[in-house]
Amino acid sequence: MPRILDTPDALRAMSERWRAAGMSVGLVPTMGALHEGHRSLVTRARAECDRVVASIFVNPTQFSAGEDLSRYPRPIEGDLAMLDAERVDAVFIPAVEAMYPEGARTTVHLQGALAETLEGAHRPGHFDGVATVVTKLLVAARPDRAYFGEKDAQQLAVVRRLARDLDTGVEIVACPLIRDADGLALSSRNAYLSPEDRAEALAIPRGLAAAATLWNQGERSAACLVEAVQTELARSPAIAPDYVAVVDPDSFDAVPQAPRGCRIVVAGRMATARLIDTIRLGCDEVPVVAGPAGAAAERSNPRPGRAEWSPPCSVS
Repeated sequence: MPRILDTPDALRAMSERWRAAGMSVGLVPTMGALHEGHRSLVTRARAECDRVVASIFVNPTQFSAGEDLSRYPRPIEGDLAMLDAERVDAVFIPAVEAMYPEGARTTVHLQGALAETLEGAHRPGHFDGVATVVTKLLVAARPDRAYFGEKDAQQLAVVRRLARDLDTGVEIVACPLIRDADGLALSSRNAYLSPEDRAEALAIPRGLAAAATLWNQGERSAACLVEAVQTELARSPAIAPDYVAVVDPDSFDAVPQAPRGCRIVVAGRMATARLIDTIRLGCDEVPVVAGPAGAAAERSNPRPGRAEWSPPCSVS
């Protein structure tokens, strides 16, 4: 089993020993309830770093009032088994009191549209909580690289910005979004979905697929692409959309025309879960989604729960 660390000081001491020995350190921050998407982050870190530490911390400061903090899944034994199988060297599992000791007054806040629109607007305070806990993890772990999934695309952009602005020296590595066999983006919150809810939730990747297909056919109007997603969402009344937007992948400013590499981002609420999804136009594979009757379409990726290959992409 990997070594278990429970305080920032213990994590810092371990990382300093590794680095003093000339080894590179990779950090995989998580909130637990690990799935194949998390496994892909660990696999990437294991391939690129001499030592890998994963954190498991359900961070209370990134949950808004009325969100699912108290019921967020915490299957710690299963999580540790996965991390052991992936040869993680250490797991950081702090208590809330270790991360936010009594009297703590410092938070990290990003100004501007990047942290205040879309997820930031619908989840007030969320990105302050994300930025603060990620900064604390980077300070404690002192990694060479930290690994984040592209599904939480706005979070990824926030983390990249703070890592640059605060001169952390940490390379933020983006890892591809992973889809399940039916096309739904993997998420710990998928555990909340009943079979009926899950069938309705497929409208989200189906909408992204419709927009991506239009883009591949030459459509560049962001309004038309958004409408294609919204049309699919409207066919599933169980979903209450929070937003659909076409954005620059770094600033998250809305774009009127959709160049290669921009993102479509979607968020929607159901009775049991809030789901997000995204695709990079011209870069990511078009999602292949189970049909309305629930029969899974043939996938270009024959290994469910594994990343489909995405070509390198830069925004034009």
